[in-house]
Amino acid sequence: FLAIHRESGKLNSKSLITSKQKSLFTFKDVAGNTEEKEEMTELIDFLKQPQKYETIGAAIPKGVLLEGPPGTGKTLLAKALAGEANVPFFAASGSEFVEMYVGVGASRVRKLFKEAKLNAPCVLFIDEIDVLGGKRGGNSSGGNQEKDQTLNRLLTEMDGFTPSQGIIVIGATN
Repeated sequence: FLAIHRESGKLNSKSLITSKQKSLFTFKDVAGNTEEKEEMTELIDFLKQPQKYETIGAAIPKGVLLEGPPGTGKTLLAKALAGEANVPFFAASGSEFVEMYVGVGASRVRKLFKEAKLNAPCVLFIDEIDVLGGKRGGNSSGGNQEKDQTLNRLLTEMDGFTPSQGIIVIGATN
C-alpha cells in the first residue's frame, strides 16, 4: 500500500455512488496536493498499460490509503486518478458493507470486486475504509462476526489481484 497523509484543504467530498462511471476530473481540478499528485502519477501509466509492468516484473501497489481530515480532497484525488488514466471509477462507502446480518457485507464486497474485475483496468474507491477495520476476533457477537467476515473478504479480494488485472483500490479515512 502507498499511504498518503493530507493535513488540510478546501475541497469537499460528497456522497459516493457505487456504480461504474468515467471520471470527468483530472489532476488540474485538484487544488494543491502537489506531492500527492506526484505520488499517484506512476499509477496512471500502470492503469493504461498493466501488461507492461507485469512483463518487467515491477511491483505496483494494489492499493493506496489516503488519510486526512474531511475536505482535504481525498475523493477528488481518487476521481482525478481515474480521469487521468481514462478508466472507470467505482466508489463505495465502508459503511455500506457493514450490516447486522452475517455474510451480507462480505457478499457486497465480493460483488463490488467482481464488477471491478469485469471493467478493469479501473479505480475502486472505498471511503471510510476504517469502518471495516479494527481488531478481528475477540467478541463473538453477530456485529463483530459480520465485520470480521467483511474485512476478511476485502483482504482476500485484494490478495487475489494480479498486476495484469489493472485494478487500483484507494481507501480513504479521516
